[in-house]
Amino acid sequence: MPSSLEAHRIAPKMPVNPHGPRRFRVPDGAFSAACHPLSLLQIPCLPMHDFPDIDFTQRFIFDESDVRGELVALERSYAEVLAKHPYPEPVAQLLGELMAAAALLVGTLKFDGLLILQARSSGAVPLLMVECSSERELRGIARYDEALVTAGAGLQDLMPDGSLALTIDPNKGKRYQGIVALDGVDLSESLSNYFVMSEQLGTRFWLKADGHRARGLLLQQLPIAQITDPEERDASWEHVITLANTLTAEEMLGLDNQTILHRLYHQDPVRLFDEQPICFRCSCSRERSANALASLGLEDAQQLVIEHNGTIEIDCQFCNQRYLFDATDVAQLFAGGGVDSPSDTRH
Repeated sequence: MPSSLEAHRIAPKMPVNPHGPRRFRVPDGAFSAACHPLSLLQIPCLPMHDFPDIDFTQRFIFDESDVRGELVALERSYAEVLAKHPYPEPVAQLLGELMAAAALLVGTLKFDGLLILQARSSGAVPLLMVECSSERELRGIARYDEALVTAGAGLQDLMPDGSLALTIDPNKGKRYQGIVALDGVDLSESLSNYFVMSEQLGTRFWLKADGHRARGLLLQQLPIAQITDPEERDASWEHVITLANTLTAEEMLGLDNQTILHRLYHQDPVRLFDEQPICFRCSCSRERSANALASLGLEDAQQLVIEHNGTIEIDCQFCNQRYLFDATDVAQLFAGGGVDSPSDTRH
């Protein structure tokens, strides 16, 4: 799978409540000493414009069960991706959800390199693609047929019979790729199904985006440590999952992380770790574009210069950066001189 699109321009609770899980206000100090105290008196419900001026992920763990979690908040990087292309709202929402998923996965998988999520279909949206590096730099793109995109359309409307590929491209070592059908009602369910199919530790996703902000929650079982009894372990997992399922889109998109965790897990000792910044950054460069040009060979590159009236235009379809190469650049490139002094590069 190509890592870029640069191209020539051409649980039930314990015990189970029959009326479903409830949320309680608990006194301060109900959490372990290692936890951030998530008192409603101390943690106001912050509107999104009061959030820090960075995008971030934030990890948390349950002290009395073998479960970890991660939350992601994307606003600036999401806006930068959407500023590059005028996506219809349903497409922008899907792309935001996939961006949130990629950010969560990079925090989960320990590697140095690039993580790529690519969804394909024969429907109105033939391609969604997000890349996130281990340096936590994110970019994304979608392809769509505007005539087929309708207001309020969801995953199955836009990407019927689709597939989702997860690729890990490490700086060293072999590339890994897994593929699963996009058979869930949304990306959250489809991505959760991927981990079920791959027989890894229990992993669930909750992803939301509204064209302005993208948020995500991941919960994952850990190897046996706190709870050794299989039935208790399953019940503990179902407990945290059931409560997470009560989280509404409005809460996920509008509340800060501490408030979300307080509302969901009043009765569970939870440790919330420091925020880890994440940002939009495109990995395209003049050097990478020159390498693509060099792969064509001298004769074909020279022919392209002629066919395009003296200048080859190579566009990055993620960020719209354009790299221009004329006959002098091509000659310098194949003479081994590189292309450090561009004839022109523009957005």
